[in-house]
Amino acid sequence: MKITFFGQNTLAIEVSEKHILVDPFITGNPLSKDKVNPLDLKADYILLTHAHFDHVQDAEMIAKNTGAVIVSNYEIAMYYQAKGITVHPMNHGGTWQFDFGKVKYVNAVHTSSFEDGTYGGQPGGFVIEGEHKNIYIAGDTALTMDMKLIAMQTKLDLAILPIGDNFTMGIDDAVIAADFLQCDKILGVHYDTFGFIEINHDEAKRKFFDAGKDLMLLEVSESIEL
Repeated sequence: MKITFFGQNTLAIEVSEKHILVDPFITGNPLSKDKVNPLDLKADYILLTHAHFDHVQDAEMIAKNTGAVIVSNYEIAMYYQAKGITVHPMNHGGTWQFDFGKVKYVNAVHTSSFEDGTYGGQPGGFVIEGEHKNIYIAGDTALTMDMKLIAMQTKLDLAILPIGDNFTMGIDDAVIAADFLQCDKILGVHYDTFGFIEINHDEAKRKFFDAGKDLMLLEVSESIEL
């Protein structure tokens, strides 16, 4: 399983010869818009955690360019289905076996609406089990006790957590989340894109290190393999 970071919460995941794109936000992202052409990205599936512009801005364009299936909550799925895009609707607690692995849509504490004011359903995250590797994509969320339920059912190899604070968990809560998830390998997302969510990288890594955990902060287009 290969995971590439494209800024904010945008991730490309290669698993079982399939290409999964998560929360594509590139054209409006000052950290990635001059480094990545979204039309060059491969996608068999696009997973959307919620409807905010910094998570869905390029979803329609990429889906129409690639023919990707959009996977998200029912409201988001129906929004894109009305635009002629193939979708797979899910909702909280539900699991589906895709051709690349098993996906569960799990709780997140946040809000969700499209830029045009359309209701975007309730936000969520994804637990993906594929190629004998298990990852959790939290999306935008506060720290929640529900994260303990994930650890009760799935042994995670990686947790992808927002760490920018203000709109989501900050560093301190993310360390607690890692404990709840019983996962020591963390990929930080949702930081530095805007002034509200700028972080001190050294301090963030130190806090995770002091807790016995590894926080990875990738550059745009940098990848890791599990």
